[in-house]
Amino acid sequence: MVLTGAIVNALSIIFGSVLGLFLTKISESLKNTVLKGIGLAVTVLGIQMGVQTNNFLAVIISIVIGAILGEWIDLDNKFTQSGKWLERKIGNKAKGNIAQGFITASLLFVIGAMAVLGALDSGISGDHKILFTKAMIDRFTAVVLTSTLGIGVLFSSIPVFLYQGIIALCATQINKFIPPHLLDLIVLELTATGGVMIMGIGLNMLEITKIKVANLLPGILVIAIVVPIFYYINL
Repeated sequence: MVLTGAIVNALSIIFGSVLGLFLTKISESLKNTVLKGIGLAVTVLGIQMGVQTNNFLAVIISIVIGAILGEWIDLDNKFTQSGKWLERKIGNKAKGNIAQGFITASLLFVIGAMAVLGALDSGISGDHKILFTKAMIDRFTAVVLTSTLGIGVLFSSIPVFLYQGIIALCATQINKFIPPHLLDLIVLELTATGGVMIMGIGLNMLEITKIKVANLLPGILVIAIVVPIFYYINL
């Protein structure tokens, strides 16, 4: 089934989050240290992804246009409101953790090469190996994030499933319209663009910046348009 990989990934996040709930009673000092450690690792991951680009101009254009669209739509506020809605429904006393956990985990699990490549493989060839691997990684990450940010991490499974599921469904037809070489270029630059955003997440976790990373998300769609344009005009 085309959606098998996306379903397994979402269930792994839920399972990891449930396990992480048993570790939430650790000291605030330890939570803070662990969170900062994750922030450092996420920042390094973002840098590694970002430097893979072969056309940094395309990445910059996509980030700028994506930021304009994101601010216009106000995606960051919509993510925040979704988190606040969950807080009201759950009635958790540590309300701030739910919104923060939901937003941070959603962005971290959605942005990245494995999410896109895995979903594409699921749709094009029915191969779910990449998403199965991502599921194992996300399960461990969910345990750690939930132990520090709370139950909001669990609900990130919803946007992860929708994002990867939509890509997988679209991928069933994508090879009819996009040449394999161009598709490889799109994935490469999409990875670099996502890396810039992931670095923003890491810097936010380190409390160095307060970047509205969610408002940069449209850049993911923009890069998928910019790369073919550059490809056909030989830029």
